[in-house]
Amino acid sequence: MNPSNPTAPPPAFQRVYVWELPVRFYHWLNALCILVLTVTGFIIANPPAINTASEASFSYWFGTTRFIHFAAAYVFVFNFAFRIYWGFVGNQYADWKNFLPLRLAQFREVVKVLKVDILQSSNKPLMAVGHNALAYLTYFVMFLVFLFQVASGFAMYANMSDAWFPQLFTWLLPIFGGDAGLRQWHHLATWFFIIFTIVHVYLVFYHDYVEGHGVLSSMAGGWKFLPAGKSDGKSWFGGKPAAKTADQTGNPVI
Repeated sequence: MNPSNPTAPPPAFQRVYVWELPVRFYHWLNALCILVLTVTGFIIANPPAINTASEASFSYWFGTTRFIHFAAAYVFVFNFAFRIYWGFVGNQYADWKNFLPLRLAQFREVVKVLKVDILQSSNKPLMAVGHNALAYLTYFVMFLVFLFQVASGFAMYANMSDAWFPQLFTWLLPIFGGDAGLRQWHHLATWFFIIFTIVHVYLVFYHDYVEGHGVLSSMAGGWKFLPAGKSDGKSWFGGKPAAKTADQTGNPVI
């Protein structure tokens, strides 16, 4: 009920099930991996001097830090591989084709999003059910940086491991001038994730406030809330019906 007008009917909306559980699990596990990798990576790049009165051989904190970094890297790789797989078997909002601007409508939406989010020349929010086109394109670029971080990290790790997986990436070392050169690029790419995270969190809260259809909560429960009559639960690009929808009472809408 509208507080300013008690007799007015409650605003009609429909719930659309957008993010499936595997996508949500990937998202939060990926965020945790990036956090752990970033913190441990900076410690490895510039180890702090820790004074202790005990024998040095009794302390193995730096080795533990490196182990956590490498373990998180393996989790990151398998999680990323799973997300690629889910891009082929998941619902329409997880589809890999959304991440590539293959259609003219996607390019047009990128321009519209830039006008709203970056140039602030338009205050009309876009009713994208999944991600908007610019977000999908940004995530595609992020996936490419993921690949580089994985390849460069395991290339440097190959000198300390006899495992077959790190050895697959040793060809990167001469291209970037050995361990030292590749380490600089690996460190630089880390700042991409830091900047991306800051912008990502800001835009999530911004769109949640401006559009008001549950962008933030959708990555926890999977549902978004769209005004009834303004969206039929179809994908912005694909035109397929949403997997699940519900009216303002929570009852499923067929």
